[in-house]
Amino acid sequence: MMCAWLGLAPLALAQADAPGEGDPIAQLAQADRELKQIQASLDDADTRDTLQTLSDRALAVQRDADAARNALQPQLEQMDARVAQLGEVVAGTVEPRDIALQRKALNQQRSDIASALARAKLLAGDARQLGATIEKMRVSQFSEELARKVNSPLSPSLWKQFATHVPADYRRLLSLYRQGEGTARKAIAEHGWSAPLTGLAVALLMLFPLRLWLRAAGRRYAASERAPDGRLRRSGLAVWLLAVGTLLPGLAAAVLVAVLQNIGAIPPRLEQLALHFQVATFVAAFISALSACLLVPKRPSWRLLTLDDTAAWRLRKYAWCAAGLTFLSILLVEINRASRTSEITTVAVDGVIAIAYMALIIAILVSLARLHHRQAEEAQVKLDAQAEGGAKPAKAPVRRSGWIILARLAGHLVVVAAVVATLLGYLNFALFVAQQLVWGAVVLLAASLLLKFADDFATWLLSPASRAGQGIVLTTGLTEARVEQAGVLLSALLRVGVILLAVLALTAPFGNLNGFYGALDSLSNGLTIGSTTLKPSSVLYAVLAFVLVWAVMQAFQNWLTNTYLPKTELDAGARNSISTVTRYLGIIAAVLWGLTALGIGFEKLALVVSALSVGIGFGLQAITQNFVSGLILLAERPVKIGDWIKLGDQEGDIKRISVRSTEIQVGDKSTLIVPNSELITKTIRNMTMGNAQGRIQIQFSVPLNTDVAMLRQILLDSYAEHPGVLDNPAPSVFIDAIANGQVAINSFAFVPSPRAVYGARSDLYFTVLEKFAAAGIALSSPTDVHLVRDPGSAQERPV
Repeated sequence: MMCAWLGLAPLALAQADAPGEGDPIAQLAQADRELKQIQASLDDADTRDTLQTLSDRALAVQRDADAARNALQPQLEQMDARVAQLGEVVAGTVEPRDIALQRKALNQQRSDIASALARAKLLAGDARQLGATIEKMRVSQFSEELARKVNSPLSPSLWKQFATHVPADYRRLLSLYRQGEGTARKAIAEHGWSAPLTGLAVALLMLFPLRLWLRAAGRRYAASERAPDGRLRRSGLAVWLLAVGTLLPGLAAAVLVAVLQNIGAIPPRLEQLALHFQVATFVAAFISALSACLLVPKRPSWRLLTLDDTAAWRLRKYAWCAAGLTFLSILLVEINRASRTSEITTVAVDGVIAIAYMALIIAILVSLARLHHRQAEEAQVKLDAQAEGGAKPAKAPVRRSGWIILARLAGHLVVVAAVVATLLGYLNFALFVAQQLVWGAVVLLAASLLLKFADDFATWLLSPASRAGQGIVLTTGLTEARVEQAGVLLSALLRVGVILLAVLALTAPFGNLNGFYGALDSLSNGLTIGSTTLKPSSVLYAVLAFVLVWAVMQAFQNWLTNTYLPKTELDAGARNSISTVTRYLGIIAAVLWGLTALGIGFEKLALVVSALSVGIGFGLQAITQNFVSGLILLAERPVKIGDWIKLGDQEGDIKRISVRSTEIQVGDKSTLIVPNSELITKTIRNMTMGNAQGRIQIQFSVPLNTDVAMLRQILLDSYAEHPGVLDNPAPSVFIDAIANGQVAINSFAFVPSPRAVYGARSDLYFTVLEKFAAAGIALSSPTDVHLVRDPGSAQERPV
C-alpha cells in the first residue's frame, strides 16, 4: 500500500503485464502493436483514469523497447567482432567461396540486428513522446475538472435539482444493492456459509487479538533491556506500531474480500468497489496508526511530538475522524460511480464531503490555537513565579513545535480558499484542496517519523557501542570516529531517500508519475562518454568493489602491523616500510578493482603496470606471485577455511589462509604449508565446496547362479537402514558386467558430507557381509590353479 500511495502501483502493473524475457525481435513486434493500439485508443479516452491506463501502457512499451535495445546491442558488438575476425578483403584478390558466403551471411545478420536496434531506439522515442502527450492531456483534464463551476451550495436551485433526481438515484442505488445481495445469496446457497464465516473469523482475529498482541509485544520489547539504547527505542517502537496498525486491518479486509471473490459473492459491477474498500481500509488504518504512534496519549514519555496530554487526546480524536472520513469518502465516491447516479447527485456528494473536510480542519485548527494559548499562559505563570521569588525573571522560551505553526498557517489558508471556492460553486477545487491538506499532513507526519527512525537506526547500527559497530572496528581496523562518520553518512542517505519519497507522495495526487519513471529509466540506461557508458548500477558496483577491497586490505594491513610484524626480528624501519608498501598496494588494488567494475578501459595504465612488473618480477617473482594469489583467494574464495581439498596426492582440511601461503592439516595431523600460487595455478579438488555430498561406492562380484534380485534387495535394505545414507539422491544398484562365470555388481549411495564416506562405507561393509552370509550368498574369490603331480606315474629314466 505504501507503493500504491507513492504512485508505484502503475509501475508494478506495467512490469507485471510486460512480456517476459525472449526474442528481442518478437518483443519489438509486440511493443509496436501495443503502441499502435494505444494511439488508436487515445481518441476515445474521456477520463483521467483511462488516460492513466494508456500512460502506463506507453511506459511499458518504452521499457520493452529499451530492454530489446539492451539485448540487441551485445549481439551487434558480437557480430562486429565475428566480421572483424574474417579481416578485410585484399584488393585484387578473390576470396574463397566458403569464406565469401560466410562473410555475406554475417553481414546480413549484422544488418538485421542493426535495423532492429534502430527500430528499438525509434520505438522507445515514440513511446516516450506518446507518454508525454498523454500526460499533457491528463493535466489539461485535471485543470478542467478543478476549474469546473457548478451552482453554489447556497443556491436553492442546486438542492431543487438534487431533490428532483433523488428518486431516480435511489432506484439506481437500490438496484446496485439488490444485484450485490442477489449475487451473495446465490453464492452462499451454492457454497454454503463456511467460507464467508471462516474469512470473517480470520479477519476479526487479525484485526483484534493479533493486532493488539503484536502492539503489546512491541511495547514490552521496547521497555526491556534487550532493546537498543537511545532514541531508537521510541522511534523503532513508533515504526513497529505504524506497520502493525496499517498492515493487519488492511490484510483483514483483503482476506474478507478474497474469500467473497473466491465463492463468487461479488458481482462484476462491484469489483472496483471491493478493491476501493481494501484501499480505503489501508489508508484509514494508516492514518489512525500514524496518529497513535506519534501522539501516544496514554504514554507521554514515548510521545515523539511536543504536545501536552490534552492536545494529544484531542488530536487523536480528530485523527480518528479523519480516518473515518477518508474511508467513507473513498467508498461514497466509488458507490456513486458504480450506481451511475446523476451528475447533480455527484456534485452534492462532493459538496458534503468537502464541507465535512473543512469542518474537520477548522476543529483541528481550533485545538492547535488552544494549545498555543495554553503554552503561552504556562510560560507567563513561570515568569510571574520567578518575579515573586525575587529572582530576576528570565525570558522563558515558549515551546512551539515548528510543524504546528506550519500546520496552522497552511490550515488557515486552505480553509479560506476552500470556503470561498465552495461558495462560488467550485466544489471540485474545494474538495481537492481539503483532501490534499489532510493528505499533505499525513505525508509530512509519516516523513518526520521515518526521518527520525532513519537517523536513529543508522547512528545506532554504526555506533562503536553497538555489536555491528564493534564488529566493523575489529574486522576492518577502522577507528571509532570513522565508524561514527559512516553512520552519519548512512543516516544522510536514508533521510534523503525518505525526503524524495515524501516529495513523490505529495505530488502523486496532481497527476501520473510515469514521466518521472521514464526519466529514471533513461538515467538507468546510462550516460555515454566517448565509447564508455556509465550506468548507475556500474557506479554502485564500482563503489562497492572499492569499499570491499579497501576494507579487506585495511584489515590485512592492521593485522600485519599490529599482530605479525611486532613478533618478527625486523627493526622499526623495516616494519614501517612493509606496512607502507602494503597500504599502497591495498589502495592501488581497490582503485583498479573499482575502475574495472566501472567499465573504463585502462590500456595505458596496464602498460605502465606491466613495465613496473618486469622490474619486480626478476627479484620477487615467487613472492609477488604468491602475494597476488593470496589476494585472489581472499576475493574469489575458491577455497576457504574448513574446506576439505585434495591437491595432488595430499588431502586435508584448510586451517589458515595467509597472504603468502595456506596451511592444510592432513590425515596424520601434520601441517602441509602450500604456497598460494599452487592453489591458483594447479587443479585442486574441493570436496566440500557448496556443501557437496559424499558418494559411497561398493563393488564386488558373485557367481553366475546367485539370486541377483535378492542380492539387490539386500543392498537397498542395507542402504535404507543406515542413518547416514540420504534418501535423495536414492541409492542405486547396477550390474556392470557378466563375464567368466561371474556377475560384477556396482552400487552407489550418498551421505551428507564427504567426510562421512569412509565410516559409512565401513558400516555398510559389515552389514552387507553379515546379511550375505545369512542369505547364503557367496562372493566370488580369485581363482587359484594348483598343479599336482601323480606319484604313480613317476618312472625312473633308463640309464
